Amino acid sequence: MMYLDALARSAIVAALALSGVVAHALDGVTKSSIVLGQSVALTGPGSALAVPFHQGAKLYFDRVNAAGGINGRKIELVTLDDRGNAQQTAANTKKLLDQGILSLFGYYGSPQVTAAYPMIKDSDVLMFAPMSAADEFRGAMYGNVYSIRPGYSEEAAAIIRHAETLGARRLAILHGNDSESLAALDSAQRTMPSMGANVLASALMTSGNISNGVDKALAVKPESVLVIGDSNSAAGGVRDLRAKGFRGPIYGFSNTGESLLAEELGATGAGVVVVRVVPKSDTAKIAVVRELLADAQAAKLGKPNVYMLEGYIAARVYAEAVRRIQRDPNRARVKKAIEGLDDVNVGGFRVHFTDDRVASRMVELSLIDSQGRVRE
Repeated sequence: MMYLDALARSAIVAALALSGVVAHALDGVTKSSIVLGQSVALTGPGSALAVPFHQGAKLYFDRVNAAGGINGRKIELVTLDDRGNAQQTAANTKKLLDQGILSLFGYYGSPQVTAAYPMIKDSDVLMFAPMSAADEFRGAMYGNVYSIRPGYSEEAAAIIRHAETLGARRLAILHGNDSESLAALDSAQRTMPSMGANVLASALMTSGNISNGVDKALAVKPESVLVIGDSNSAAGGVRDLRAKGFRGPIYGFSNTGESLLAEELGATGAGVVVVRVVPKSDTAKIAVVRELLADAQAAKLGKPNVYMLEGYIAARVYAEAVRRIQRDPNRARVKKAIEGLDDVNVGGFRVHFTDDRVASRMVELSLIDSQGRVRE
């Protein structure tokens, strides 16, 4: 009798567990939780930017959960490490979809988004706020991708406008050979000439042999140089440019790693201009930045950077959309709620998804000064 009772209790527990799995498998929503799936480089290439983005998003979701969640549901961000490898991203995405998630959230890297997208292309699953700026994700072929940040073409346009004010439109490009750098290079080569820039040369920076690329770039006598790569390779390119006597303006896209580049270069970085797509991460006059600073301090995460702020903003925007759903959230209602965010002020950062899958067109330039600090 005791054995039968135990068996019955086990069957009940198993049934309850299965019902939880089924609820998650439907759309990642249960009575007590909203489950989002994320695959990012917690280790390996790209982790220097991806980790703070993930930390920022989790900080905001933790803030929401500490206040009771959204209509009693807490947001669970399930994060898997893809180590910057697109094949692993695809495998992780399959696991997340099999588990059951409401949306994919905050992926990092253009190759990673490309690898994951076929699995959601013909479904009702959204990929929200990937930290990737390849222009193609903002086009019709990627209709399930909703971005916070603008594309590389808009970053390229901002750089050329700045270079023009300095009379430095004769440009050379130094770039890495990774997929993200090549996506940025493609945008630069398409956008900059259309705005009147004279792109004289594009030279490859390879690990351990950056000097050859720098020599090729300098041989065309540019007035300015765009360096495309992660903070490590970009820093190598900048150091070699300065060592070989180039004193003109040097630019970097947002994926170059604004504060990371400044830390690597120190005083050598004086005069380098880097794009950012969110406010400065220490501008306490903006409410969302003040909240991040407080939450990061409480969590002992150290000084936030723009990548942590981008993750924090992405989480806040997603939560704002879910709050606007009058009934139980599901994928279709989340999509409708996101598309209903029409010029919404999110703690001093404005987002606009109506008739557009890109929430913000903010592109600003930061200057690294002679002390290796980032200035507006």
